[in-house]
Amino acid sequence: MSRTTTVTVLGAGALGAAMATRLGETGHDVRLWNRTREKARVVAEQAAGITAVEALGDAVSGASVVITVLRDGDAVATVMSDALPRLDDAAVWVQASTVGPRSADALAGLARDHGVAFLDAPVSGSTAPARQGKLIWIVAGSEDVLTRARPVLDALGSSVQHVGTGVEGSAVKLAVNAWMTAATVAASDVLALCDALGVDHATLVRVLEAGPLSMPYELQKVGAMEETSYAPGFAVRLALKDVDLAAEAATPSPLFQAVRDRLEATVAAGHGNDDLAAVDSLRKPPSA
Repeated sequence: MSRTTTVTVLGAGALGAAMATRLGETGHDVRLWNRTREKARVVAEQAAGITAVEALGDAVSGASVVITVLRDGDAVATVMSDALPRLDDAAVWVQASTVGPRSADALAGLARDHGVAFLDAPVSGSTAPARQGKLIWIVAGSEDVLTRARPVLDALGSSVQHVGTGVEGSAVKLAVNAWMTAATVAASDVLALCDALGVDHATLVRVLEAGPLSMPYELQKVGAMEETSYAPGFAVRLALKDVDLAAEAATPSPLFQAVRDRLEATVAAGHGNDDLAAVDSLRKPPSA
């Protein structure tokens, strides 16, 4: 693929917009489509190399790679049922939405029915890593198809982890997100424990950073909790969606049920669209 590969991004939410912007900056010809047309138009006006396309068929026709970054499996299936007949024979569909293995399997079947090359390829990372080209791709699919899409994936990510040939990517993604979400809820609870023990939060962070227990992502979340800074990277409502997807595969343990309860309470408190760090808001007194 050349530097001027045409890439279509379907979905102009936070992650889709960040991906499209990064691809435009790295010399790709980017088409951005969203069901709500205004969202795609605003992104295209603020970034180089992006064209907002209103008609779904026009968005995907002629593209070498089509990336879906949509809300859930049903949304992806609805959009791609209309889009797949318009894809070129050599196009690769990179399914990057977090949909869980059950929906991913159905989407892979939809691709097969239309003779379209498919990668089950969710990512680890949110908007900031996408803009920086530092996403971690968790990819399942054939080596040949991965090779064809690899230049586009490399423009967006610092690592491409090839984890299988089916829909193992979606399974691994749920495990990764469960790890991240549980750790973030635990970090908030540990801050509450520090308050009870009279331990300064900065002291805790300094000790953690000095040894092998340091978790950079979670320390970043602790910083956001300290500053009550909840600008969305990974929204609470999306974390709740992913916990529920995981529950389709395995009955939640007491720990994961407690994590889910915390997420649900955070959404109920009005923080559904805020960053996952907002789970910490429940331990703080409301602002006057």
